Amino acid sequence: MKTKDWLLFWLTGLIWGTSFLWIKIAVSDVTPVMLVAFRTFFGSLGLGIILFFTKSVRVEWAVLKKHIFNFIFLGTFNIAFPWMMFSWAGQFIDSGTSAILNGTMPLFTIMLSPLFVKDDRWSWPKVAGLLIGFLGIVVLMSPSVQSKWTNGLIGQAGILLAALSYAVSTIFARRRVRGLPALMQAFLQLTVGMIIIWTIAAFTERPMTFPRLPITWLALSWLGVLGSSVAFYIYFTILHKIGPTRTSLITYIPPLVGVVLGIVFLGEQFYWQALFGAVLILSGISIVNIRLKKPPHP
Repeated sequence: MKTKDWLLFWLTGLIWGTSFLWIKIAVSDVTPVMLVAFRTFFGSLGLGIILFFTKSVRVEWAVLKKHIFNFIFLGTFNIAFPWMMFSWAGQFIDSGTSAILNGTMPLFTIMLSPLFVKDDRWSWPKVAGLLIGFLGIVVLMSPSVQSKWTNGLIGQAGILLAALSYAVSTIFARRRVRGLPALMQAFLQLTVGMIIIWTIAAFTERPMTFPRLPITWLALSWLGVLGSSVAFYIYFTILHKIGPTRTSLITYIPPLVGVVLGIVFLGEQFYWQALFGAVLILSGISIVNIRLKKPPHP
């Protein structure tokens, strides 16, 4: 990858790494549904403002209407469903554990992507790097499995379903919405996700619970503006440059950030496995990006 792509790659991972801390803080004041409702609202609003002042990325309705189903799919399985799972699971498991389990997304992607994306094939560096990175996730997760497996099993299963949903959505976006500006892609699926969540809230949240604490409003604003608007715009920018497999490796960074922030700000327990797992994860990211030289043509 180019230096610019690397910088965007790490910036997105760092932003998403902080999301688990803010989710854990916000879900103590509002329900999971309302957390996601406000997150999508702030995210869609932020991207809408950027889109308003960026005329070069606007797309005619004749083009957009061909992608209505695509963005309903992405709004559901890349926004509404996984975000609901993260917010709901945050009630039962540590923020660091959520971040760690989210790191399984590249494993799902490497298994599925070559079946649907022609220019994203298996290679030994990819397989080796992903396995090493996933081993790092397992090492990071092992203390939680040993001490909290029974209590947090359902919550952990929810995070794994969210990771699978992310993987499927990443592959779907690469296949079905190529050619549309990254900003437009991010805005449309966030807006659709917002509509879905607020519709659910209208029927399930009676009365609706609004945030009471200033820290909750800060958490929701951070999740919406940085964790959604900025991060999604960057994510879709690099997705079509480096492919779904390499892009999915961004999810190997949040476990490192999530574990550290959980320890520092939430008093979550530190394990030696965190350091060892971090080394494996970083090694996996490096190995996947090795390019094998093709033999010269005779």
